Amino acid sequence: MNQDFLIDGPADAAVTILLAHGAGAPMDSASMTATTAALVAEGFRVARFEFGYMAARRTSDGRKPPPKAEKLIPEYIAAVERLGAQGPLIIGGKSMGGRVASMVADDLLSRGAITGLLCLGYPFHPPGKPESLRTHHLADLNTPTLICQGTRDEFGTRDEVAGYPLSGNIRILWLQDGDHDLKPRKTVSGFSTTDHLKTMAGTAKIWSAEITRKA
Repeated sequence: MNQDFLIDGPADAAVTILLAHGAGAPMDSASMTATTAALVAEGFRVARFEFGYMAARRTSDGRKPPPKAEKLIPEYIAAVERLGAQGPLIIGGKSMGGRVASMVADDLLSRGAITGLLCLGYPFHPPGKPESLRTHHLADLNTPTLICQGTRDEFGTRDEVAGYPLSGNIRILWLQDGDHDLKPRKTVSGFSTTDHLKTMAGTAKIWSAEITRKA
């Protein structure tokens, strides 16, 4: 298991966010780095980590495939414990990373270890397989949650997600014409990726203030 974090943002930030990467790209991918920069600009301290299979790719010529999301649960919990964040902690991640975080969130919330969950491009279903939903545990989620999703995300569009039974503790920020990386087509939407990441981070700041006041 990889034990290294990439940490950005002020040490005295009011809220720390722990982010895991998606299934196919590392913690220092362009998407994760841009997302982190947007959150840091809003005053968050952001820690990124890698699951063991992804860390192994850095020292191997092969592309070790990701295990099933359930198999990564112990690694996420270990990352939370090792980080030892002082003050409010929000967990989450990009795509699969956010999905794994959602699987451990209620347990960590019950232990007072976290205050919320931030998912960036949640993989509601595999692309092209809308019948294979990954939402069962989201129906009764107790953890205050913010999902930031592009309206044309192939892992769950706005029209598709509207029909899912989701917990009332889940708030969804829809970003116009965004794909799975929240990237819009500027000629279609009038927005840039930078615009959407700024909106995501600004919304996360307001939301995090709300949930930490209630915690």
